[in-house]
Amino acid sequence: MRCIYCGHEESKVLDSRSTDETNSIRRRRECLNCGKRFTTYETIETVPILVIKKDGSRQPFNIEKIRAGMIKACEKRPVSIAQVDSMAEDIEKQIQNSLRQEISSQEIGEMIMAKLKSVDEIAYVRFASVYRQFKDVTNFIKLITEM
Repeated sequence: MRCIYCGHEESKVLDSRSTDETNSIRRRRECLNCGKRFTTYETIETVPILVIKKDGSRQPFNIEKIRAGMIKACEKRPVSIAQVDSMAEDIEKQIQNSLRQEISSQEIGEMIMAKLKSVDEIAYVRFASVYRQFKDVTNFIKLITEM
């Protein structure tokens, strides 16, 4: 961090505290060149992620939609809410780590199905049937034989 007094590039952190109001970190620093102290505030820069829907429209990414879909698929199954939350958070991290600003709803659906398949096959089939818009039993049979 550059010193505001002498412009030197190096300083040491004396104290760090999080601020509740703005999701930032307050750091008290001391310049290694002139010895003067100054305060900096660091905030996490988030890039908004847009989801491209099947009709081409775009919506802000919302983890609650993923959770709701997974909870519905896992209804009356031995899958805990903690497991659903963990899977949803994993998907969110995977999307954020891709460093993309846009992602298709199809890609998100595939991620959800992969997570559900590893946890509960019935929940996977339920989600896939809605997601892939099965029209008849033939599609169910095809999905189950592929498993």
